[in-house]
Formats: sequence, structure tokens, C-alpha cells
Amino acid sequence: MSRVYNFSAGPSMLPVEVLKKAQNEMVEYGKSGMSVMEMSHRSKDYEEIIFGC
Repeated sequence: MSRVYNFSAGPSMLPVEVLKKAQNEMVEYGKSGMSVMEMSHRSKDYEEIIFGC
């Protein structure tokens, strides 16, 4: 895969490792049994994400 560099304003390139981790966690975040998109914003797992930022 050839990577394209984005030098414009806004989002820039992310390391491939970060993209792969995000790809895997789309299906299941950690060992929660669900993706982040399916979690309640009041759940313990989601709070760990938010407060860990």
C-alpha cells in the first residue's frame, strides 16, 4: 500500500499501527464484547476511554 501524505489543514496521516488498532476495535473494544459505537456513554468502558484522553 502506498501512503499519501496530507499537508492540508485538518486531519493528517495516522501511523498504520494506529489505524489497524482502530480497525480491530471497531468490532470489539478490548474484551467488552462490543464496539465503542455500541457502548452506552455511561458505561465503565466508555468512561475509561474518555477520562484516559
